[in-house]
Amino acid sequence: MDMHCHTKEGSIDAKVDIFSYIRKLKEEGFDGMLVTDHNSYDGYRTWKQKVAVDDELGDFTVLKGIEYDTRDGGHMIAILPDGVKCRLLELRGMTVNRLEHIVHHLGGILGPAHPYGTGFFAAMHTRRVKKNFDILKKFDFIETFNSYNHPSANRKARELAEMLDKPETAG
Repeated sequence: MDMHCHTKEGSIDAKVDIFSYIRKLKEEGFDGMLVTDHNSYDGYRTWKQKVAVDDELGDFTVLKGIEYDTRDGGHMIAILPDGVKCRLLELRGMTVNRLEHIVHHLGGILGPAHPYGTGFFAAMHTRRVKKNFDILKKFDFIETFNSYNHPSANRKARELAEMLDKPETAG
């Protein structure tokens, strides 16, 4: 399962619509995906509306997540339980501490996307995480492979997950 997917319907940095994405992943042998559009559930909603009337893609698992742009901790992947809705997650800019509290209060899970990637979108490059390393202990997983990352960034993320004894995800 690919655990970090952006769709044209929900992310400005994506060029592939969700149905083309699903077909491509199926061709590559994947059986599911986690849609993690930036501060949006639009890609997931598009899939959900189509599947409600046409079960053509029903044998492929599509999970609802979001890549949330925090104000101070970089990009975070948040996954809420089925049936739990929180429109607040579509309004970017919360602090990482506030996001963690809300996601866990709603029974969801949370982890940093591309923690050693480039720029201020990477948690490990933010002042908040550098000053408060303990916030990492509150995360449920660490993304340890991101296809856009340099191999050394992915290696550092794996080392971080091992040090914190956290499950690893990839996308």
